[in-house]
Amino acid sequence: MAESTSPRKPAEDQVAPEKGSDQKTGDQIIRLDSEREHRRLEAPAAPEPAVLEAPSAQPQPAAVAVAPPAPVKPRRSLTRPILFALLPVALVVGGYYYVIGGQIMSTDNAYIQAQALGVSTDVSGTVQEIDVHENEAVKKGQVLFRLRPASFETALAAAQAQLGTVRNQVLTLQASYKQSLAQIDQAQADIPFYEAAFQRQQDLLKTSTASKATFDSAQHDLTAARQKVSVAQAQAQATLAQLGGDADQPVEKNPFYLQALSGVDDAQRNLNDSIVKAPFDGIVANVDALQVGKYLPASQPAFALVSSTDLWIAAEPKETELTYVRPGQTATISVDTYPGVVWHGTVASISPASSSSFSLLPAQNTTGNWVKVVQRIPMRVTVDDPQGKPPLRGGMSVVVDVDTGHARGLPDFVTNLVKRFEQKS
Repeated sequence: MAESTSPRKPAEDQVAPEKGSDQKTGDQIIRLDSEREHRRLEAPAAPEPAVLEAPSAQPQPAAVAVAPPAPVKPRRSLTRPILFALLPVALVVGGYYYVIGGQIMSTDNAYIQAQALGVSTDVSGTVQEIDVHENEAVKKGQVLFRLRPASFETALAAAQAQLGTVRNQVLTLQASYKQSLAQIDQAQADIPFYEAAFQRQQDLLKTSTASKATFDSAQHDLTAARQKVSVAQAQAQATLAQLGGDADQPVEKNPFYLQALSGVDDAQRNLNDSIVKAPFDGIVANVDALQVGKYLPASQPAFALVSSTDLWIAAEPKETELTYVRPGQTATISVDTYPGVVWHGTVASISPASSSSFSLLPAQNTTGNWVKVVQRIPMRVTVDDPQGKPPLRGGMSVVVDVDTGHARGLPDFVTNLVKRFEQKS
């Protein structure tokens, strides 16, 4: 018997018909197998029911066709309708906050500045002692270092000796003035005697009783007595001039004494300046640059002193951000070093010119290579509440938010439309 040319189905799909089964049932099985195969090709992920293969020795029962479960229709999500419904609300809320916002001018181009100076003295000398250490906090008036005081003490002693000498000279001048006055009185007392002698000799000369020589001698004595009075008066005036025009003036007010006293004060100041003290509260830095035994010239900085109390914020916002910023407005300060801590401050001043205006080579707008850029204007903000907060140090980066009190308002085109509508109505 010849073999059939139709392809053979898999064992799980082929089912031998029982003896005496109807031909119509076999056709239905074949059709179901074809539909099942067609579904399997269209949806390979859907598992097909497995049919156990009957043993070859026993007759196989007819396969029962099991239809795949019907696909469940997915429920329509409510996310999209909700988003479309919230979109107008979000636009209205965002527009509202846009209109009432814009009062805060914020800039991160800001840094902490502190009063700092190079500690120096106006006298030269050798360093004898250093009383502070690196990064030590010091108080105003605390000794920082000392110079060798020997030369300054010697200069002070010489100035004091000179002051004593001048005092004695002033006392001598006062005595000389009194002596000159006494000489004047004596000379004036002698004049009447010489006048009487001269008159007598003159009378005798008329009667030819006295000689001409005697008359000439009497006349000379009278003239000399009068000259002594003039000389004594001139000496008294010279002495009085040296005494400052007042012979009874105290020695301490005499110009020569004051000059010598200034020399003593200068020597004492030099001695005091050999002991260098802190001019304000702060922290010393770069102390290791100064060593004991080093000769320190006058006015040369020994090390740095940075103030711990005189602090401010140096900010440089853009010129377009300063439209409504004014001195006296309040500000909040956030330091990058201390997240979550807020300081409060006040806009102290705004520079009258941009930073580039003070540069060595300012912008030349008349040249052909000039390019317009947004300038930055320096602004100083004071720190109002440093007490009880973490320590601030010079150079720290901060963010400054200034409350200008001016809202952004409606856009210009909306404002113009409202104005036109009001004019038409």
